[in-house]
Amino acid sequence: MVLYKGPDTVIADPAGRCAINSAHYERAAPWLATAGSGDVLAGFIAGLLARGFSPFDAACTGAWLHVECALSFGPGLIAEDLAEELPKVFRALGV
Repeated sequence: MVLYKGPDTVIADPAGRCAINSAHYERAAPWLATAGSGDVLAGFIAGLLARGFSPFDAACTGAWLHVECALSFGPGLIAEDLAEELPKVFRALGV
């Protein structure tokens, strides 16, 4: 499994499946380019794996949630803000 993080996050698995999570236009969150945000993304993915998601689905969902949390918080976030924003994102999704 590979996750290449950037404005276009590319996720690929050994079987050849590939997904792209684009953070452009209304989903642009350039403030994610901050120290530690990738570690938080890894934590999101690990949490989803612990909940029983397949590695590919955990990576895809984690990447989407990562951007959604950044958009919910807005500019000026630090990595620690992402995890704190997750409950608000889940409430907005009705989860």
